[in-house]
Amino acid sequence: MSLGHACVDVYQGAVAALVPYFVAERAYSYAAASGVVLAASLLSSLVQPLFGVLTDRWAMPWLLPLSALTAGAGVALSGVTGSYALTLAVVAVSGVGVAAYHPEAARVARAVARGRHTAMGWFSFGGNAGFALAPLLVFAVVSTGGLRASPLLVVPALVGAVLCAAAVRSAGSGAGSADAPAALGEDDWGSFLRLSAAVVCRSVVFVGLGTFISLYVRERTGGGEGAGTAALFVLYAGGAAGTLAGGRLAERYGRMAVVRRSYALTVLAVAGLVLVPGPPVYLFVALTSAGLYVPFSLHITLGQDFLPRRVGTASGVTLGLTVSVGGLAAPALGALADATSLRSALLPLVALPALGRLLLCGLREPAPPGTAATAAEGSDPRDPAARSA
Repeated sequence: MSLGHACVDVYQGAVAALVPYFVAERAYSYAAASGVVLAASLLSSLVQPLFGVLTDRWAMPWLLPLSALTAGAGVALSGVTGSYALTLAVVAVSGVGVAAYHPEAARVARAVARGRHTAMGWFSFGGNAGFALAPLLVFAVVSTGGLRASPLLVVPALVGAVLCAAAVRSAGSGAGSADAPAALGEDDWGSFLRLSAAVVCRSVVFVGLGTFISLYVRERTGGGEGAGTAALFVLYAGGAAGTLAGGRLAERYGRMAVVRRSYALTVLAVAGLVLVPGPPVYLFVALTSAGLYVPFSLHITLGQDFLPRRVGTASGVTLGLTVSVGGLAAPALGALADATSLRSALLPLVALPALGRLLLCGLREPAPPGTAATAAEGSDPRDPAARSA
């Protein structure tokens, strides 16, 4: 599941990695280039909750390989389309593939993980590793052959489809049942919506930096394409490690404590990234990556535990909608950059993780599914073991 997730999320990272090449080869403005990111995000944001609702009602494991192929086909065609409108269309198709994949994949991964934070961390690590590899893959293909070589980017989708099919087959009947969550606890919509709003703040920062950090670092350091690609790789690669760390830290300190501290770190890291000139920018990119990614898998399990009767819906929102909706802000950042500078456009991103941290204040750790089931059978809620579960 983790490797298949990596092959799919390559295409989320690839869209941002292609932005500098669209600017260079097609003379797109910042606003036009960020519109490509919006195209990948908008339709994905709209349909992902729908896929979440569907996976709450029916198991659809066949959707995993199909969605991997769809995600790859759209990005592969983006470099050979003859117009801006067609580029937006094929990238939007890729976004639909990504949207279709995540709710069902998170449901299957949750069933296989059996509630373990570290196991879900490995699943999320796969997606973040795909993000990290995306700029290197795009650089290897497009820097040598130009945008016309983009059909080669379909290769991870083919591998991912095979891996997803194999994972579903090996998971067996446990992953195929969508009925188990129905008997677990009560949905806490208030806490879930506050968590989702905080994740949106994180998403706008992540997508904004993913879209423009390559261009920004090239501008700030005076480097070329390699300098920008390195910055984007650090942003994504640090996140892959941060996701694994998040699961281990959560088992020691609790999920909510780790998430809150990560948002506080992100405020300081983004400020340094935007304000500190020269090569030290790479250090702040790495710190920003840690702040953004350590809580990544924890968002998923928190959302699922806040909505134990609607695990697919929770996954579709926390893993998909709130992440994709960050792309909706990209054109506004691009327009601001066109009117002022990239630095001025990125400066508002400092405030968003601070807002997310405020939204998390007062949220309590939700009871995991096993605790709810035990309580329903009459366990003593004063038992310290039950409270610490």
